[in-house]
Amino acid sequence: MKLPLAPEGWPFVLAFALLGVLTAGLVRPWLSVFPFLLMAFMVFFFRDPERTVPPGPDTAVSAADGRVISVKRVMEDEYLHREMTRVSVFMSPMNVHVNRAPLAGRVEKVVHTPGRFMAAYRDEASMENEHLDMILTGEAGPILVRQVAGFLARRAVCRVGPGDSLSKGERYGVIKFGSRLDVYLPPDTEILVHKDQRVYAGETVLGRLPGAGSASEGSL
Repeated sequence: MKLPLAPEGWPFVLAFALLGVLTAGLVRPWLSVFPFLLMAFMVFFFRDPERTVPPGPDTAVSAADGRVISVKRVMEDEYLHREMTRVSVFMSPMNVHVNRAPLAGRVEKVVHTPGRFMAAYRDEASMENEHLDMILTGEAGPILVRQVAGFLARRAVCRVGPGDSLSKGERYGVIKFGSRLDVYLPPDTEILVHKDQRVYAGETVLGRLPGAGSASEGSL
């Protein structure tokens, strides 16, 4: 049976487990409680539960677990060169940090941009912080999915590259130790979430997409 743990978490889990064993054997047994507690936290942090993805190509799901901190119309002039609706989700260290595709589509670009590490809940963090962008083209056209580093989170991982295809709700990456994820949807998307709402990656519907077909999608 597969342990529901993101692959990126195993180095941390094994490192603290080894440190705990060495501490117990070479130093003092009672001191090993600290690395074993850290190991337990890493298992908790990198947990990767299964999700039930809502069917249909006309909806976009959340790419991250967390709290909606902003729903805002913005000009996306870096890749898409048009107005988009940006839905921003803040992830605390207590949230699941595995990221999932908001919709089914083809990966067109994956771009890493160095930057700052200010608090991820600040509005300007979307552009000024280090971030990893993925352009994903589905039936309603291209969207931008942005993994944003934060004060604690110093690294985002994207497991896919240009030419890859993703199903809606499919796992595609992870952000380590808190941060934020922005999904830029077409401006005429019917947004179905609101600020401060709790959302879950692959399950919570962010909005109903314009121009999407009625063909059914396969389930994960």
